[in-house]
Amino acid sequence: MAQSDILRLDDIRAAAERIGGTLKQTPCLRSQTLSEMVGAEIWLKFENLQFTASFKERGALNKLLQLDADARKRGVIAMSAGNHAQGVAYHAKGLGIPATIVMPSITPFNKIRHVRGHGARVVLFGETLAEAATRAHEMAAAENLTFVHPYDDLAIMAGQGTVALEMLQQAPELDTLVVPVGGGGLIAGMAVAAHALKPDLQIYGVETELYTAMHQQLHDQPVQVGGISIAEGISVRDIGKAPMAVARQLVRDVLIAREADIERAIVALAEIEKTVAEGAGASGLAALLVHKDMFKGRKVGLVITGGNIDTRLLASVLMRGLVRDGRLARLIITTDDAPGRLAKAAGIIGSAGVNIVEVAHQRLFTLASAKSTEIEFVVEARDRAHLAELLDTLAQAGLNARLLDPMAAV
Repeated sequence: MAQSDILRLDDIRAAAERIGGTLKQTPCLRSQTLSEMVGAEIWLKFENLQFTASFKERGALNKLLQLDADARKRGVIAMSAGNHAQGVAYHAKGLGIPATIVMPSITPFNKIRHVRGHGARVVLFGETLAEAATRAHEMAAAENLTFVHPYDDLAIMAGQGTVALEMLQQAPELDTLVVPVGGGGLIAGMAVAAHALKPDLQIYGVETELYTAMHQQLHDQPVQVGGISIAEGISVRDIGKAPMAVARQLVRDVLIAREADIERAIVALAEIEKTVAEGAGASGLAALLVHKDMFKGRKVGLVITGGNIDTRLLASVLMRGLVRDGRLARLIITTDDAPGRLAKAAGIIGSAGVNIVEVAHQRLFTLASAKSTEIEFVVEARDRAHLAELLDTLAQAGLNARLLDPMAAV
């Protein structure tokens, strides 16, 4: 059986036995709609249904359970952008272990709040996970704390690998796994388990376009990453040494997901599967929807790795999805500044079956004649074809209308 020289199937099975009494086995369900969209059989592993809404609990608990009494008494420290932090904090509290979490200052507020809610001491430091890691190591040395790495640790990798064990029990017909990649702990653990059980199974990673360190290393390219991503959970500069070694042996390739495609995937999961996924959790679907031809006819398992997305950001993503689909748009009508023009335009829009969400006049900040006005409507339509019909109707009525559509090609 194919397996890694670093991590073994027995390690992952032992982790499953160790954590099985505490963590839930999340569902792995076939999606009829997504299967039809992709042209493949698609199963979703709902790790966003864990208590802390992330798979990270698996590795964190497996690591904490193996600490001796002295290490438990002294306490642990971790660096994390959120989900590893919550997993460590939650299970450390349950085991009576003092926990300190160092988080980048740009960590979403909801993740900071949840970590503090689990009783951990939170230290905000730096702008990146790498800067937070440096500070965490300094504090670990100064306070004699056990450092719990989010991915470059065999106990963590073994815990994460239990996701693949469950998926192949729940859907044994799977021949492909698509896994989000941050530091590499999840894909490494899953690859070891999956290849040991099904040597011919293909495993692909997915990284956001701004952080493609594993893809670059697999293709012998210099690592160049950075930027603000909606998938902060996989916005990692450095791949762990142990996960990278496993990936070179067992991962077929790493696909790259654009930010816009990750947004689309978040919307699709909300609308189709009625489930909330954070950016990292939706990245696998994002890559799959773009690379349909690669997976046509295959039986593919996707991991929804987490659901910890800020509600304000989620609302913005959902509304931006309406804009991309042409269901929400800004319409500008330039006309002479005379009584009744607003009523005429609004009447035509309404008669076309288009809903007016907002309306505003603009007389000052425009290059149009001083005797004219621009009326801006935010409208809700069925789709882009419906908007095109509306423009034709307005033109036939003698009204000069245009769409402000900056996301049409995104």
